[in-house]
Amino acid sequence: MEFNALDIRYQEFKRGLRGYAVEEVRAYLAQLADFVSHLVEEKHRLEKRVSELEQSLLQMQQNEEKLKRTVVAAERIARDVKQQAQREAEQIIKEAQELKEQTLREAVEHVKRVQRDLDMLRRERDLFKEKFRALLEEHLESLDGEGEWG
Repeated sequence: MEFNALDIRYQEFKRGLRGYAVEEVRAYLAQLADFVSHLVEEKHRLEKRVSELEQSLLQMQQNEEKLKRTVVAAERIARDVKQQAQREAEQIIKEAQELKEQTLREAVEHVKRVQRDLDMLRRERDLFKEKFRALLEEHLESLDGEGEWG
């Protein structure tokens, strides 16, 4: 059975032959009604506070879940960024290696061309020297031959 302050305050009792002192019972019931009223108010206040705390707890739990999801997402993003950076670094290294090899091949080819050109120029120089020597010898012979006629 539930009691409220009004029920207590206005409770009527049957009168008996040797009953209680009515004023004393009424005063006691008034005090009891005030006390119950205070308890009911306190109960409502506490129920409201419990409700607020439950709401707050629920909000905190939701925030915690969001935070957990955010942390997991951040970890995943960090892992993905790290993997992407690793792939990009590997690609840069590969491209640099290929560029180095290509530059080395081009340098070797250039050295070979320069060497061929140098060899060709040496042959041309040697050929020129031979032709020039032959020309000079021919002129010398012609000069020596002119000396006999003149």
